[in-house]
Amino acid sequence: MSDKIHHGRNIKRFREMMGIKQEALAFELGEDWSQKKISLLEQKEEVEENLIRQVAEILKVPAEAIKSFDEDQVVNIISNTFNDQSNGYNYYPTFNINPLEKWLESLEEIKRLNEEKIVLYERMLKEKDEMMEILKKILEK
Repeated sequence: MSDKIHHGRNIKRFREMMGIKQEALAFELGEDWSQKKISLLEQKEEVEENLIRQVAEILKVPAEAIKSFDEDQVVNIISNTFNDQSNGYNYYPTFNINPLEKWLESLEEIKRLNEEKIVLYERMLKEKDEMMEILKKILEK
């Protein structure tokens, strides 16, 4: 397996953790973007710095998280932590859950806000369509 961090895969991981669809990310990035272009972005091993920063801002995660998150390293650390019994002791780690709980609460709040934003965008698009219909009727008269 490659030692290189896969930026696109990390973008996908964080996007999915935040509950954001590819279409919503494309919308936030601007009119040059589409769901298909996001899909292609998530397949790229290396993503340009400025694009990583834009995506990170939209996903509300540090750009460094996208650039440096390595799932294999995390799995190895966890595996070594729980399976290292070489010192003869039964190792039962003690975790301070509060920071993680706060972080998860923050993620849930961000996810909820993003869902509200999507609902608002959909309502705005519907209202725009209704206004276009009204304008068409006015022009026809």
